Amino acid sequence: MTFSAKQIASFINGRVVGNENATVENFAKIEEGKPGTLSFLANPKYTHYIYTTESSIVLVNEGFTPEKPVSCTLIYCANAYESLAKLMTLVQTAEKKESSISSLAFIAESAKIGQNVSIAPFVYIGENVEIGNDTVINPHVTIYHDCKVGEKCILHSGCVIGADGFGFAPQASGYEKIPQIGNVIIENNVEIGANTCIDRATMGSTIIKEGAKIDNLVQLAHNVVVGENTVMAAQSGVAGSTKLGEWCMIGGQAGITGHISLGNRVQVGAHAGITGNVKDDTTMNGYPALELRKFRRSSAALRNLPEMFYQLNELQKEVESLKKQLAEKS
Repeated sequence: MTFSAKQIASFINGRVVGNENATVENFAKIEEGKPGTLSFLANPKYTHYIYTTESSIVLVNEGFTPEKPVSCTLIYCANAYESLAKLMTLVQTAEKKESSISSLAFIAESAKIGQNVSIAPFVYIGENVEIGNDTVINPHVTIYHDCKVGEKCILHSGCVIGADGFGFAPQASGYEKIPQIGNVIIENNVEIGANTCIDRATMGSTIIKEGAKIDNLVQLAHNVVVGENTVMAAQSGVAGSTKLGEWCMIGGQAGITGHISLGNRVQVGAHAGITGNVKDDTTMNGYPALELRKFRRSSAALRNLPEMFYQLNELQKEVESLKKQLAEKS
């Protein structure tokens, strides 16, 4: 599909500086741009590429001022990154293939499948599962019995929805399995990454609320609740019965212990370990995780630890010397 700078600017409420009749038919990173492609500039670290890129059109933020001439057509917009996302969604929607259900997928007779659902080969959908309209289920996804997936969701390859939660009672002879009789509910407009596992609840439901985005290789345990529009990066994990609020951001490989609550708009840094409740609008880092300002102070102190250790040794030597002098005088 081919679009002109004038058409693009109209769609994203931008303004053209340069040739409004310049056309593009594909996207490219600004450093790899070729004639006929559209790029964007949002990160200042990439500014120098705008003077050498061969892209025909580049989206830039309002306020950007070139320091020297550029050969490409610029489209100024409120947010170049968000505008790019809108354009890519437009193209993807226009090129979207008709929904289909592969004959190589296994779907239980009692499952309820909505309209315009795409189900790829080797998907397993168990008894009494419900799938909402316009949802895409990619190859090798497994959805256990009684689970529910909402509308306009995307489940990527290999994710497992509704396997048993990790529940065992210690006995003298070993561990006795606790039946996991709940389910998983995934609300509308949720995306689940490849090989992510969301365990069914012991009782009740594990719930992924509307608009949440879960990356690859994430583990969500039984009875976890993930709030609306919360995002979780790869290899993060949440233990049982923990509740995450709305608009939280969980970094890669972060670990969150069980039976706690994180408030709304909480940010958790990569590799952080959360061991207690966290209030709204808090940023946490480190292990065990600390509020951001405390974490920065602790990190600064840690960097100076070798020098502080040396100074402490010197002070100890001086103290011992003073003690010895006082003893000799007495």
